[in-house]
Amino acid sequence: MAELLEIRWHGRGGLGAVTSAELVARAAIGEGKYAQSFPSFGPERRGAPVIAFLRISDEFIRIRTSIYHPDAVAVLDPGLLHAVDVTSGLKDGGKIIVNSRKSPAELKSEFGYKWPVAAVNATRIARETIGLPITNTAMMGALLKVMEIVKMDSLVVQLQERFGMRAKGNIEAMRRAYDETVVRE
Repeated sequence: MAELLEIRWHGRGGLGAVTSAELVARAAIGEGKYAQSFPSFGPERRGAPVIAFLRISDEFIRIRTSIYHPDAVAVLDPGLLHAVDVTSGLKDGGKIIVNSRKSPAELKSEFGYKWPVAAVNATRIARETIGLPITNTAMMGALLKVMEIVKMDSLVVQLQERFGMRAKGNIEAMRRAYDETVVRE
C-alpha cells in the first residue's frame, strides 16, 4: 500500500465510530505503517450523528484536515443514509460499507449508489456477540473484508488491549462480520 488510504466513519454518538477509527489506526501503526484518526463532532450527545476520520499510509502523513474525498465510507447506523449524504466526495471506485439488514443490491437500488456497496447486519451480530447494539467492532470486520488494510490479528491485539475481559465478544463480532459481509460491485 504505497498510496494514502482515507476512510470516513459515519455513526451516532455511543456507537463507536471514533473508537473504530482509532483501533484500526493503532493496528496499522503496530504493523509499521503511518496512521491517524480523529473525530469530528461538536457538543452533541449520545445518539447524535458523528464522523470519524482514518488515514493509513506507508509514508508519513502530512495532511491534517478532515477527509473530504474518502476511499471508503463506513456507516454504522443505517438511519444516517436518510439523514446525511454519506457518499459526499466519495472517490470514483470508492466503497460504501453499511450496517444494514438490506442487501447491497437493495441499498444500491434505493439510494442510486454508483460505487460498490458492502452490507452486513452488524446490529444483529453485536446483539448476539456482545449483548448490545454497539456496531463498531462488527463494522471493523466488514471494513477488513472490503479493504484488507491491516491484518485481522493486528485488530485482535487492539481489541484485547482496549476491551480487556470484554474483548472476546468484540473479537467474535469482528470475525463474524468479516465472514457475513456481502459485497456488490
